Amino acid sequence: MSITTPLTDHPIAGFSASVSMMTKGGINAISKNLAMEYASEKIRFNIVAPGVVDTPLHKDNPKDFLSTLSPMAGISNVEEIADAVVFLTEAPRVTGEVLHVDGGAHLGKW
Repeated sequence: MSITTPLTDHPIAGFSASVSMMTKGGINAISKNLAMEYASEKIRFNIVAPGVVDTPLHKDNPKDFLSTLSPMAGISNVEEIADAVVFLTEAPRVTGEVLHVDGGAHLGKW
């Protein structure tokens, strides 16, 4: 199980993240390739890509602004990300997937 970000596929104008996206995008790529390589052995590789999560990282950011960053509005909490990890961990036929937990932000501009 890996944790990355929707920004690897859908960058946001004005948000400088190219260096960290090289790493996170690489994690997505290697996870998908490993999923294929080890599928016959029933070893699974999946990725959770959270959007904005209510953590101390965002303590100084206005919640009303952060809520505008996804079409579903609001921001995720840690439990929602944990639920996604548990789901992928317990889903025996799911491998090579990126599960976006971002209120639809990965879908593009709305």
